[in-house]
Amino acid sequence: MRARELGHAVLYVRDLERALGFYRDLLGFREVGRIWGRAAALTAGRTHHELLLLEVGPDAAPMPPHPRVGLYHLGVKVGDSLDELRQAYAELVDAGVSIVGTSDHVVSQSIYVLDPDGHEVEVFVDADPSLWRDNPQAVLTPPRPLRL
Repeated sequence: MRARELGHAVLYVRDLERALGFYRDLLGFREVGRIWGRAAALTAGRTHHELLLLEVGPDAAPMPPHPRVGLYHLGVKVGDSLDELRQAYAELVDAGVSIVGTSDHVVSQSIYVLDPDGHEVEVFVDADPSLWRDNPQAVLTPPRPLRL
C-alpha cells in the first residue's frame, strides 16, 4: 500500500463555536455542514472535508471513546477503489496491525487501525467524487457497516 495524501484530521474540541471561529472564520475553511449537533465538517476545497471538529464538552456528551481535547485520528488516503482498500486491509493484517473498525462513510470507505503508540489512523479510499461535489453534505451521512 502507498499513502497518496493526508486526507483529513479529526480534532476533539472543547467548544465547537469557538473552534469554528478559528478554523472557519479566521483560517478560511468553508463549513460543509454539521452532524450530531456537536460536530462540523470543513473543507479548503480540495476534497469533501479536510477537517472535522467534534465537541467533547464541557456540556457535550463524550463522543467516540476519548473525552479529551486533541487529536482523534488522521485520515490517510490509499486509493480510490474498494479493491485498493481490500489490498491495504490484507497488508495491515499481515503486518499484525491492530484493526479497530471499518466504516462506509458514503463519500469514502475506511479501515481504522492503531499505530505503534496507540494513535488512531483511518486508512481510506474515496468514493466517486461526484457524490460530494454534487452534494457536499453527503459527508455528514451517518457511517454504515463496511464488509471487505
